[in-house]
Amino acid sequence: MESNKINYVELPARDLALNKVFFSQVFGWGFKDYGPEYAAFENAGLDGGFFQADFCSRPQSGAALVILFSDDLEGALNRVTSAGGTIEQEIFEFPGGRRFHFLDPCGNEWAVWGELS
Repeated sequence: MESNKINYVELPARDLALNKVFFSQVFGWGFKDYGPEYAAFENAGLDGGFFQADFCSRPQSGAALVILFSDDLEGALNRVTSAGGTIEQEIFEFPGGRRFHFLDPCGNEWAVWGELS
């Protein structure tokens, strides 16, 4: 393990079971439960987990924005909406790529980016 590097990220979830189903369906993540109030995610690119909480993580309230990469941005957007996520900002271009923002079923804001075609 490297010292002084980001090692783990934790995010709140009002409904752990719902978020586990959502991220499994949309992004293919796995989960390992550590009791009824915590689930670590696996195969997500960075280690982390969801903890039971009655609040959510949004950049507007000062939280960091977690950004995922996809080589099929439109497909990712369709999977997000099909699985019950809410599009917060439609696909837009920025220098170096395109991205969209979404809310997971627990209200946490995420973004997904892809390279310019």
